[in-house]
Amino acid sequence: MFTFLSTIAIIKYMIKNQRQQQILDLIKENGSCTVQNLSTIFNVSEPTIRSDLRILDKYGYITRQHGGAFLRTNSLKAFSFNLEDRGHNEEKKRIAKKACELIHSGDNIILDSGSTTTALAQEIMELNNLEILTNSINIGFQLASTSNHVVIIGGEIKNPTISLTGSLGISMLNGVYADYLFLATGGIDVEKGLSLPSFSDVELKKAMIESANKVVLLADSSKIGKVKFATMGCLDKIDILITDNNVDKNIKKELEKKGLKVITC
Repeated sequence: MFTFLSTIAIIKYMIKNQRQQQILDLIKENGSCTVQNLSTIFNVSEPTIRSDLRILDKYGYITRQHGGAFLRTNSLKAFSFNLEDRGHNEEKKRIAKKACELIHSGDNIILDSGSTTTALAQEIMELNNLEILTNSINIGFQLASTSNHVVIIGGEIKNPTISLTGSLGISMLNGVYADYLFLATGGIDVEKGLSLPSFSDVELKKAMIESANKVVLLADSSKIGKVKFATMGCLDKIDILITDNNVDKNIKKELEKKGLKVITC
């Protein structure tokens, strides 16, 4: 039988493991994190964070450095970020095809970084006379061979998605007008709105939203009803959600009550 003390020990162990998983998610999203920032985010001491990082380093997930840690990854593999890396590939391709139907010659569009927006970039390769702004280096290079005008938002590079984030990108969006923003998210919930694995992209995504006439959220059904670490709300800013046919019907109705036009495919 478990004693009261052994039950407490199990709870502490579970909390510790959850924190380590969240730390790893943050480092995967940002490429690196400092001990000081992690200590603030998780409201634990810096020695506790260092202990967590030692464990993640031991199992080969990260490499510790003075004052923090970075993701142990192959940068060439990261640069080839594609649909197969993220799962739900067929759903994302269908979502991308449906989203492409909204785009017409002469449109100004913003493409957020993400696997589904990368699929959309593949779909618009044959379109002409578009102004395209993106924070994804991968998407930028993919569309560079087309006849469209492509601008990559500046900022700090994030592994492993090879996207750009930070205040420089936000400042570049000042004065920008786009017909459509095709937005990515880590999760979408009726109450919490949009959410992401870390805070690093929250302000940039908000700036993108403010720069667009219409905001189209591209999210496969695995993300709907999920809440990630950093919530950003903004559900009232989304005009259209394009998702796959596996979306929960009750959640779909609740999102429509919030004012979203939900397109399934």
